[in-house]
Amino acid sequence: MDNILLLAPFGSIFALLFAWYLAAKIMRESEGTETMVKIAAAIRKGANAYLKRQYTGVALFFAGMFILLFILAMLKYITIFVPFAFITGGFFSGLSGFIGMKTATYANARTANASSKSLNSGLTVAFRSGAVMGLVVVGLGLLDISIWYFFLNAILPDAPDKINTITSAMLTFGMGASSMALFARVGGGIFTKAADVGADLVGKVEAGIPEDDPRNPAVIADNVGDNVGDVAGMGADLYESYVGSIIATCALAVAAGFGVPGVTVPMVMAAIGVIASIIGTLFVRSGEQVEQKVLLRALRRGVYISAVIIAVVSYFLVDSMLGNIGVWLAVISGLVAGILIGFFTEYYTSDTYKPTKELAGTSESGPATVIIGGISLGMKSTMIPVVIVGISVLCSYFLSGGASDFNMGLYGIGISAVGMLSTLGITLATDAYGPVADNAGGIAQMAGLDEEVRRRTDALDSLGNTTAATGKGFAIGSAALTALALIASYIDAITIKAEQIGSSFVFDLSIANPKVLVGLFVGGMLPFMFSALTMNAVGRAAQKIVVEVRRQFREIKGLMEGKAEADYAACVDICTRSAQKEMIMPAAIAIVSPIIVGLLLGPNGVAGMLAGATVTGFLLAVMMANAGGAWDNAKKYIEAGAYNGKGSDNHKATVVGDTVGDPFKDTSGPSINILIKLLSMVSIVFAAFVLSNHLPM
Repeated sequence: MDNILLLAPFGSIFALLFAWYLAAKIMRESEGTETMVKIAAAIRKGANAYLKRQYTGVALFFAGMFILLFILAMLKYITIFVPFAFITGGFFSGLSGFIGMKTATYANARTANASSKSLNSGLTVAFRSGAVMGLVVVGLGLLDISIWYFFLNAILPDAPDKINTITSAMLTFGMGASSMALFARVGGGIFTKAADVGADLVGKVEAGIPEDDPRNPAVIADNVGDNVGDVAGMGADLYESYVGSIIATCALAVAAGFGVPGVTVPMVMAAIGVIASIIGTLFVRSGEQVEQKVLLRALRRGVYISAVIIAVVSYFLVDSMLGNIGVWLAVISGLVAGILIGFFTEYYTSDTYKPTKELAGTSESGPATVIIGGISLGMKSTMIPVVIVGISVLCSYFLSGGASDFNMGLYGIGISAVGMLSTLGITLATDAYGPVADNAGGIAQMAGLDEEVRRRTDALDSLGNTTAATGKGFAIGSAALTALALIASYIDAITIKAEQIGSSFVFDLSIANPKVLVGLFVGGMLPFMFSALTMNAVGRAAQKIVVEVRRQFREIKGLMEGKAEADYAACVDICTRSAQKEMIMPAAIAIVSPIIVGLLLGPNGVAGMLAGATVTGFLLAVMMANAGGAWDNAKKYIEAGAYNGKGSDNHKATVVGDTVGDPFKDTSGPSINILIKLLSMVSIVFAAFVLSNHLPM
């Protein structure tokens, strides 16, 4: 059994080696003109400065949490391995985001320059950068899990329940990755949207200059934000989902009675996903048509090929390990759900389809109707993802044997989440491609490249908006399935802890139990409170950018005439300082809430809280992400010539809508994914502490 499990670390190393190969190919491309090199260097400098400051602050948090977890380990509430695994989880999560961001900031000018040759050349460079991000995330995630599994398997004494001990310990490891993801997503989201909103309000609306005009002092901060938010932040977010789904499913495998074979399936499936994703990347190429349908087809081809490979190979894996065809069907349900959520997210957010075109049409009567239409569209778009996830959960549960064995059904839900995330290597590539294409378009604009190059980079940028939106939909769907698996793992962890310490505690998750009911209300409230804090954070930071941009327009002589250079560093510094300060309170709520609820309401209350947060968090995240994506693409649709085109009153109305949508889709919405998973992770880590110390009501 250990021999086949070796595929997991081998798969992780192969992913990292192929990512290095792609990065080397990117670096061999030319950055273009001297102006392009200068702009790209400024973006890199700003991104590096932000991440350095962020990681310094996060290191202090991790040091404090390590001490706290070490104390809990000394008091026998958790195993001694947890504090160290907390550090490795955070380190690998942060490292994956850092590598992805570094690659993206080296690929942006190279994408713009490659677009001068052909559209396919530009797409290839940008997509390779995204593929580096995707493969680094799955490679480092699988490597972290593999190291800990083989380490624990080697040092723990042989016993009938050894695999149970290993998976119970591993289940608590995801908290480090979750914590790092929260800081990366929230901090990066605040940075990028403060810069974007500030640049749009003063540059586009007040001054009437183009989006990426070099006269705008916030333009470099905006391009930096694309990388720290949508590359480093998204990478850490999906790293957390990826690791969380695998370790939760491993723990559920033991509870279902599958033992080591059940643990083998999700880990080896992840390795299969690595190979399938690499094969899929080889099929991503386009012609020279700039139509969105053509470009989207080029990206989808790689994802679909990867999914088919995983579907076929996983059948033989599940059949040889478990001999349960129902578990394989659960894998298929996860794969299909992921693809469908991505498609319907694209339907609601792409200007190729009716909803976004109709939203652009509401600009005829001003920004108020654009905002009303966008919120309505976002709310409406929640129905299909809920139906898809609901069907996937029911199919996974019953097909894997849930009708006869509850724990087998839960394992099916977990393996469904692993199935959905098994294509992450290439799915994340199509998402992380977006910020690179966005930066390339900005560099083409600022460097004054000819119209044909800008037409190509605009096409890649527009495609990037759609792939970013579908990526967020995929992230939200995977977060919901992962959160469900983690809730099941929490209940299982509490049950095991109760047996170990001789507690008489038994779950009563009836809706009539007041502790569960109060927990549901508290959990349902948390995503709204969390979103309010992050939205306000963007607003406050954006106000500072607005003031600074206006000051520079007013005080720097010759700036508006293009005879003087803006002070880009000032806006980067404002965004950096604001993001570090503003992310503290949302992070504190996510980490402290499960502990307080647990001590006051006990494990039943925590289970209710996790359920409430997952339901409202899933819906709110979908609504915000899709509304924001639709507002953005409605603006792009008008900029392409519809409804009187750029500079018209229609355009200005959609710019206002996009300004509202920016924190929706890039700060609050995607951060909720991490909130609902982190709540579960913290609950699992502190399970024994809560079980022993909650109020006896």
